[in-house]
Amino acid sequence: MRFRFGAEGDLTAPSRDRLAVGDPRVVDFLAALARRLLAPAVARRFPELGSLGYFLRPAELTRAVTAMRRTDALVFPRGNVFHLPPANVDTIFVYSWALSALAGNHNVVRISSRSAGAAEAVLEALDAVDGDPVIGRTQRMVTYGHDDAITAALSRWCDLRVVWGGDAAVDAIRRHPLRPSARDLTFPDRTSWAVLSLPGWRAADPAARRAAVTGFANDAYWFDQAACSSPRTVFLVGAGDPDEVRAEFLELLRDAVDKRGWTVDAAMAVEKRVNAYGLAATGAATALDLSDNRVTAVTLAGAERAPRRWIGAGAFPFARVDSLSELVPAMNRQDQTVSHFGFTPAELHAFATELGGRGVDRIVPFGSALTFGGIWDGYDLPNEFTRLTVVQP
Repeated sequence: MRFRFGAEGDLTAPSRDRLAVGDPRVVDFLAALARRLLAPAVARRFPELGSLGYFLRPAELTRAVTAMRRTDALVFPRGNVFHLPPANVDTIFVYSWALSALAGNHNVVRISSRSAGAAEAVLEALDAVDGDPVIGRTQRMVTYGHDDAITAALSRWCDLRVVWGGDAAVDAIRRHPLRPSARDLTFPDRTSWAVLSLPGWRAADPAARRAAVTGFANDAYWFDQAACSSPRTVFLVGAGDPDEVRAEFLELLRDAVDKRGWTVDAAMAVEKRVNAYGLAATGAATALDLSDNRVTAVTLAGAERAPRRWIGAGAFPFARVDSLSELVPAMNRQDQTVSHFGFTPAELHAFATELGGRGVDRIVPFGSALTFGGIWDGYDLPNEFTRLTVVQP
């Protein structure tokens, strides 16, 4: 079944192509896709596709459908959904599209012409699945250049437009009007952090420390630290001298990078060096460790000087604070994920409560920053992709 279609054809499906929430034809197709993505040959080439395949397993699909139906109202598909995923995280479009398809929507997903690697592997897997013909008639993966006419037409067609990317990309897409009853679901620029408890690190055994850093490395390096949920600044939290903990953390991080064979190319090394010197020139950084091209450590003058912009793959500013509470004033709506190690559940809940929804949508352990869930950026996606009808006898 080919998934790359041109602009021909009527995108408003006839009654025979109407899908329901949790439609068995969609569930079967997604489950078959999961099996292909979890095949050892695919997962070895692209480890991130293993996580995607796990997300699409039948048990996970059943949980998502149950979440959509957990209401006293009747639940129906939202309608036509137009997805514009980013090019820098080349699997995110599958999560967004799969949940929308599971909700019974007719979808058009624009795949960037710059997508490669894992995205191509996903498209090959989609093409290879032998699903019900209704899937091909209602689910479209398209590639086109910066053509405002096509984007405008698809924007007028849709009931929901899902826009991933930077603030500028979101603003550019919003220039194309939607029908009055439609709306946008936007995922603009976000920043994510890591917090490491100094007492918790010291109390952990060596195996737990190494596992935590391996998880941190996966969070940071899979998408060149450019994913919205990848950690940037590392906050060392708690009493005591942080230098010994930081040194051990960086040593374990270099070991993890060695084992995975991750590298940073020369152009990225130059980019990181320029950005690091920029932090030093403005007084935001007090020390730079540029000895390893793959792991660049920056000492910040204070937690409030943490950069929100991406400064390069494998670049980690560090700052120390006495408690998680010290970070609360610095958090805002741009902040998405805080990954953590060494804290008690009570400490994390107190931190989230003090934030009070003003910033940070996810607080997850090291190694889970890139794990996609139905609740993302503060949205309950299974419900966003559906609409409700209330019937009162």
